[in-house]
Amino acid sequence: MSVSFLRNLILLCVGIFVFPVTTGYFGISGREPVLIMTLGEHQRPMSNKIRSYAAPSVCDMLKLHGKQKRMCKRGKGVPETLIDATKLSLSECQAKFQNERWNCSMGIYRQNILRKSFKETSFLYSITSAGLVHAFARACSLQRLETCTCDESKNLTHRKTWGWGGCGDNIKFGLKFTRRFLGRARRSGKDVRAELDQHNINLGLKIVKDHVRTTCKCHGVSGSCTTKTCWRQLLPFSAIGKILKDKYERAVRVASFKNQATGRSRLVKFQKNSNALNVSFGISPKKGDLIYLENSPSFCKKTRYSPGTYGRHCIKDSSCDIVCCGRGYNIQNVVVKKSCECRVIWCCYVKCKQCNVTEEVHTCK
Repeated sequence: MSVSFLRNLILLCVGIFVFPVTTGYFGISGREPVLIMTLGEHQRPMSNKIRSYAAPSVCDMLKLHGKQKRMCKRGKGVPETLIDATKLSLSECQAKFQNERWNCSMGIYRQNILRKSFKETSFLYSITSAGLVHAFARACSLQRLETCTCDESKNLTHRKTWGWGGCGDNIKFGLKFTRRFLGRARRSGKDVRAELDQHNINLGLKIVKDHVRTTCKCHGVSGSCTTKTCWRQLLPFSAIGKILKDKYERAVRVASFKNQATGRSRLVKFQKNSNALNVSFGISPKKGDLIYLENSPSFCKKTRYSPGTYGRHCIKDSSCDIVCCGRGYNIQNVVVKKSCECRVIWCCYVKCKQCNVTEEVHTCK
């Protein structure tokens, strides 16, 4: 089926997330996790653990479709980059939603959300497609892939960039690989959900592509610019995540309108107080819109889509009212160790003591 890679990209980032099992979903249309690995007692970074396996083994562990598996095995560095993409998208998703009711929760909750058409589902599709492009474009410039190298854009000096320490991120390769890997909706126009998902996937690709920057560096005697080398750089993924989070906040609800003459359906902006399904002149969403079909649940109580917010940490005077859903919060004093009495040791490092500090922790009732 179409867009067969992004059902979700979930992977634990060690040191940020503390869970015994890490799960990744590499198929938009698939329901099975592509990767389930126990981190173990040492909590080693997943990228290191994955790299300890032979590439074919990693590709077999990923529950990929035939074409995807062939692409995974074909080139050196591809399996590792796929894993890096999962870490990138998941960590950014959880960072952007850590102080909200839906906090990019994993496991069965994520699987259930992906079966729906909520705003959260749309965000997952866009952030994960963006993560794929970003990871593969960056892998080219870092020489991790055999099939690509620095950015090959015209009018940029590349032969000299290696010598000066600059190498452009190959956004062209990243987009090409991702589009081939994900495929396209075969039933576009007939399958409303496929069209919706494809739109949000394309949004993730568009955001990365539209925010590539050209960086230049001058070289010459006494700072003169007798030689200038330029290369293209991706926007930091945290900035990509912020743009997509803003799109999420302004997401557009759509409905399906079926043309009775052709039998084809298209998405139009949902109109309140009217039946959008019967509005033949409905306004189509823009390419830059994050779109969804169904209103989201509140995520306040435990349901099939969320573990609820009971016991969740929140920030007083900032997120507690929202996260705790008006139920209030408990306050607990905890003792933590922090660096204190720091001083600079000549010449090159700072020495600090470890002090016990009492802090307030707020958890939702």
